[in-house]
Amino acid sequence: MDIRSIVVGVDGSDASVEALKWAQELALPLGARIVALACWDYPPVYDGYVAMGINDFDVRAGEILQEAVVKAFGAELPPNVESRLEQGRPRHTLIDASRKADMLVVGRRGHGGFSGLLLGSVSSACVAHAHCPVLVVHTPEKHR
Repeated sequence: MDIRSIVVGVDGSDASVEALKWAQELALPLGARIVALACWDYPPVYDGYVAMGINDFDVRAGEILQEAVVKAFGAELPPNVESRLEQGRPRHTLIDASRKADMLVVGRRGHGGFSGLLLGSVSSACVAHAHCPVLVVHTPEKHR
């Protein structure tokens, strides 16, 4: 299988930063491109947020994407990495992006114990419905 395109779901969490790092570890020897993909959407009660003056959801999502990319790679974006911000719910947007990808990488936030055995809703949906192989990366353990 020839892997040329890896999509990484980015939400700003430590797990998504780790997913970017793992994707790069895989991409470099394969000569693959990485698409760091963050999603945003209007909340169901959008009118209430606008009334409070909170309506720059896309701007904040873009900032979170940029911060995650910098944490993963430093200030200089590697030439094989592209950042993309799309409107939509994460599970649907990532599954749709998997149609054109050779691999999808997502992070999984865990809290240890029994809950550490469970996948989150986005990672579970991607594993079940993606159109390409999916790598689920766990949050790096800070203390052993």
